[in-house]
Amino acid sequence: MSGDRVIDRCSSCDPRREFLSHALGFVVAIALPIGGAVALASGSERRYAIPSVDGVTIDRASQVVLVRRQMHAYAFALACPHQNTALKWLPKDGRFQCPKHDSKYQPDGTFMSGHATRNMDRFAIRRDGDALVVDVARWFQSDRQAVEWAAARVDL
Repeated sequence: MSGDRVIDRCSSCDPRREFLSHALGFVVAIALPIGGAVALASGSERRYAIPSVDGVTIDRASQVVLVRRQMHAYAFALACPHQNTALKWLPKDGRFQCPKHDSKYQPDGTFMSGHATRNMDRFAIRRDGDALVVDVARWFQSDRQAVEWAAARVDL
């Protein structure tokens, strides 16, 4: 998993991120298989069926981690905020971990220990009927946008 490409979220990469965001705008209703579910893409938004039970779904194509936990849904960037390595979900431990420097995170994205200096980055998420809509062009860093980061969840 450490060899996976992830979207660079560094502050110096804004032109590239803007280009990618615009490029995603040309995608219209592409179905992407993820763990038995289907994500529909339109522009920068990804639609996912609301999971019926607590768990984690990783959409590698969109670099989105979708979590349902204790009647809340979250959408995270797959990249560790420390050095952008793809995170792993460890089901037996019930947490995320970075394979590069062993940063650990709770299922709600809260930083536990390791080299990282902040929580996992959250994407903007909303409920639309029986779907969760994730905007991959809007994400929040807990150290820079604490209020928005805390609000980036859906109550189920």
